[in-house]
Amino acid sequence: MIAKNDQPENQAFVLYPGGKFGYEERKKPVLQTHRDVIVQVIATGLCGSDVHYWQHGRIGRYVVENPIILGHESSGIVVECGSQSGLVVGDRVALEPGIACNTCRYCRAGRYNLCRDMRFAATPPYDGTLATYYRVPAECCYKLPSHISLRDGALIEPLSVAVHSCRLAGDMQGKSIIVFGAGPVGLLCAGVARAFGASTVMVVDVVPSRLKSALTHGATHTHQTTSDSPEQNAQDILDVAGLELGADIVLDATGAEPCINSGIHALTPGGTFVQVGLGRPNPSIPVGQICDKEATLKGSFRYGPGDYQTAVGLLDSRRITLGDLVTHEYPFSRAEEAFQNVANRGGIKSVIYGPGVDECVANAALK
Repeated sequence: MIAKNDQPENQAFVLYPGGKFGYEERKKPVLQTHRDVIVQVIATGLCGSDVHYWQHGRIGRYVVENPIILGHESSGIVVECGSQSGLVVGDRVALEPGIACNTCRYCRAGRYNLCRDMRFAATPPYDGTLATYYRVPAECCYKLPSHISLRDGALIEPLSVAVHSCRLAGDMQGKSIIVFGAGPVGLLCAGVARAFGASTVMVVDVVPSRLKSALTHGATHTHQTTSDSPEQNAQDILDVAGLELGADIVLDATGAEPCINSGIHALTPGGTFVQVGLGRPNPSIPVGQICDKEATLKGSFRYGPGDYQTAVGLLDSRRITLGDLVTHEYPFSRAEEAFQNVANRGGIKSVIYGPGVDECVANAALK
């Protein structure tokens, strides 16, 4: 267990309705079943959804109506565990932040990410992980191999999003892939696509520095978008990648209408398009192209059975390396600064360390 340096027992970083942040001391969670686990949160990555709740107060039907603890990309150390958890105090774990009902038709069909009664961290009304302690059932804890740091363990959540998206796209062995967006999820999609056997992985973005980073995360080619024409963008991308007939698979991690349109135009006949990122709820898309190409269009939502374990396995085998993905690290006392940095598109990925985890202790614990 990490020393807490006289911090409150369970300090939490709280978002209030209206967009104000503050710190509160909350009750420490307690074990409620024999399979429950209490984890001291060591590292939490910031996600675009966290920032969206802060800036806009809602995402779709989920509205910040009461104070809420944000954060859902976390890793930590087990400090208490139920007798049937299969874990022991001191285990280093990545946390899957969604607790499904396990009884509905979707859960029973092996698609628990679609569960209507999902209790997902940092999604109103459920608190997230930016606190000293967090309680989850044992099935939401994934042991980290010794060579994976707790900092990198926090990124298993977005890596699982990439794994799920790539699995939805189908067999990638020897296929050509275009990924729109070189943010954290887009870069991880590129890395997973290569790990799954893709021969060509083109990453598209408007930021040169992110495209440079893409070359260390699985991309074989990169392209900086310059044209306002989706058709011209698509042709430019295919020319750079040498894909005369189009790409077998397109993954859009931006949610931006121009990227969606360019991706559909760049898709080969019979290809598969997977929508990974969210933008405007009702973008205009070239339906005629989808029909003419008899393309498969899929939506991707979080992750499902096996995705977390696969993500851990990819890191354990070193088929995926996170390298320079984390560009900014913050102590808990500067959590609001971390949100501001992500909102200003600073770097690629920002991580906040838990309460009482100072830099020296964190560095020792994370290696």
